Amino acid sequence: MWRRVASLSRTISSSSSRSLSRNQAAFGLSIRESYATEISKPEEGVLPPKEKAPFITFVLGGPGSGKGTQCEKIVETFGLTHLSAGDLLRREIAMHTKNGAMILNLIKDGKIVPSEVTVKLLQKELESSNSSKFLIDGFPRTEENRVAFERIVGADPDVVLFFDCPEEEMVKRVLNRNQGRVDDNITTMKKRLKIFEALNRPVIDYYKNKGKLYTINAIGTVDDIFKQVLPIFTPFQEQLKQSRHAM
Repeated sequence: MWRRVASLSRTISSSSSRSLSRNQAAFGLSIRESYATEISKPEEGVLPPKEKAPFITFVLGGPGSGKGTQCEKIVETFGLTHLSAGDLLRREIAMHTKNGAMILNLIKDGKIVPSEVTVKLLQKELESSNSSKFLIDGFPRTEENRVAFERIVGADPDVVLFFDCPEEEMVKRVLNRNQGRVDDNITTMKKRLKIFEALNRPVIDYYKNKGKLYTINAIGTVDDIFKQVLPIFTPFQEQLKQSRHAM
């Protein structure tokens, strides 16, 4: 779906490609790179809505931050298609795919699955879906994830939500609600949160500097927290309405 749209866009713009390519050559850019730059900034684009990149929301937050519950409400309210990198990896394992055994062994050894593997699973879902608006939960976890997504998928997120929650609260939530791993305790939880902070903070800072990060105070009731989320999507309402199922 997505690639067909990109192909159509390049065909439509062929009449002006000669003059454009001369300018791109001067700056050492390819036509493909220029096109990727244009679609990553919807506000500057001139293509009809159906020819733009899909609407993408990244949702970040540590274990116990409550982002999972908020993802459900966002999907229900705005009709986004929910994708979880973790769920896709677990599905590969359960279905005994070519990469399933490798993914399982890496997880057992406490290692991180290569970004390219995770991103290609996400890319497959994005391209095979009839939807054109997505919420990607818990991704990107690292700068390597982020760079791989931009390189392979060729798109930037429109919105990045970060559910900010104090460490003590996240530890309490995971342990009291039994939401984490079976071997979780205070020590292991604090270790997990330190790793999350070290790996995810550069991603958070990157999107903050790009003006795409929205930090949510994740303390309070589910409804109170969601009240902070709703206004974030208000400027995108028209775009979300136009991002209907692909033709």
